Amino acid sequence: MNLILLCVFLPLVTVAWGQYGDYYYGPYNYGDNDEWVNVYRQGFNFQCPHGQVIVAVRSVFNKKEGSDRLWNYACMPAAQSLGEPTECWWEEINRAGTEWYQTCSNNGLVAGFQSQYFPSVLDREWQFYCCRYSRRCPYSCW
Repeated sequence: MNLILLCVFLPLVTVAWGQYGDYYYGPYNYGDNDEWVNVYRQGFNFQCPHGQVIVAVRSVFNKKEGSDRLWNYACMPAAQSLGEPTECWWEEINRAGTEWYQTCSNNGLVAGFQSQYFPSVLDREWQFYCCRYSRRCPYSCW
């Protein structure tokens, strides 16, 4: 039950946290000189440092730039109670131009993204980088 609540509320907390105040995001500046992980209409690959997970996502949309977005991410160390990452992997790619919903398989936590822009459909394909931790409880345990 606790794991279900975590899966439901973690995305909400992440979005809310990203909308209010300054969250930890290394040396990045949120003034006029934001540093983004991509430029419009280009692919990118972003991974948190080892042992860290994504805690916030920020983007800016621009219709004139092919209806694309600039992206940046915030990472923080995973809770010590989770132990160390035991394995990391890339999830399957979601194809551009299709609806999708993504979670990490094998009870993993999101630690990165890669994306490629496709001008023919004015959309991106995405792939999540996920890590499983040594003390993370499988789905059906208490």
